[in-house]
Amino acid sequence: MKLNDVAVRKAKPESKSYKMADGGGMYLEVMPNGSKYWWLKYRFGGKEKRLACGVYPDVPLSLVRSWRDDACKLLAQGIDPGANCKSQKTVKQGQEANSFEVIARRRSKPWWPALGFLFTRDYIIDLHMLSIS
Repeated sequence: MKLNDVAVRKAKPESKSYKMADGGGMYLEVMPNGSKYWWLKYRFGGKEKRLACGVYPDVPLSLVRSWRDDACKLLAQGIDPGANCKSQKTVKQGQEANSFEVIARRRSKPWWPALGFLFTRDYIIDLHMLSIS
């Protein structure tokens, strides 16, 4: 039986964690402390794996279902969704590590203390104004 938003919202914690299935390997795990975690269970290479999809209500049901559909497409192409997610995260972290702000901050660390607080504060403000959102 497919979940709906009302059922997910009204899921109450019990003494032990329990799962509420949505189909296609996706389920919501309700913890004793009241936390609700989305998981996707799948098989790849003959092994059962789980992929964390987020915390309810930060990640809504509709978004988790679209992620499940994307994961199914990857599995059909012979790609492990968990490994794909990790590789994308690594690429993103590498891009962020090479941003102008990170490199400028790393380069400026050795001479900050020698120039005094006011110059450093103004320099940091200038760097902050350069960041692109």
